[in-house]
Amino acid sequence: MKIHEDSVSLNSYEEMAEYYFSYVDRKPFNAYYERPATLSLLPEVAGKRVLDAGCAAGWYTQWLLEKGAEVTAVDFSAGMIEMTRKRVGERAEIIRADLNEPLDFMANESYDIVLSSLALHYLKDWTLVMSEFHRILAEGGRLIFSVHHPFMDFTLFQRDNYFLTELLDDEWETQNGKVKVQFYRRPLSQILSAVLEAGFLIEKVLEPMPTEEFKSAQPDAYRRLTHKPQFLFLRARKP
Repeated sequence: MKIHEDSVSLNSYEEMAEYYFSYVDRKPFNAYYERPATLSLLPEVAGKRVLDAGCAAGWYTQWLLEKGAEVTAVDFSAGMIEMTRKRVGERAEIIRADLNEPLDFMANESYDIVLSSLALHYLKDWTLVMSEFHRILAEGGRLIFSVHHPFMDFTLFQRDNYFLTELLDDEWETQNGKVKVQFYRRPLSQILSAVLEAGFLIEKVLEPMPTEEFKSAQPDAYRRLTHKPQFLFLRARKP
């Protein structure tokens, strides 16, 4: 597999693969904030061909399979690919691939849904990936994704110029200590423009509230999320 020169955080995710597999199912920001919002945007998936783009440890791959979808899962991390395979076995097609590169092993109009959960902010330029998502989706196909909210990245990391696309450094706590993670922030206009310019029609933009389960698990973070968004969610359709 070719790794693009702008790919970031590959080593971080290799290091965190086991952690993700062990903890991501019940981490409040994933289980009680990101997932309910993403799932609310999904159409009926039974019998549909779905690409899980940036599958990480395979939670969505497993959920989609259980709902009757035919699933292809891709991730740039060999460790995450291993964790997804550990979770679902041979029930899905699992491929190591970098979303910064062309998905030339996928045929035109070969999917009904592309789902990408908290993956696209690791890509500096969205032109290629949106073009490829549009190419592989059938007419009427849906793209559903979640990313860091531009307001959150701009304010939390105290940046000077909202309108830049820039690389940020963060540290995440894991059971083995802190892991450095990098990702790109960009203004809302660039997020929306990349989707529209690829030929999609935007159907819904979501800035959700955390669930009551989140409130029980992390009350302080719950209050923050009800005032300042953490993630941004979008559903688009190929006309």
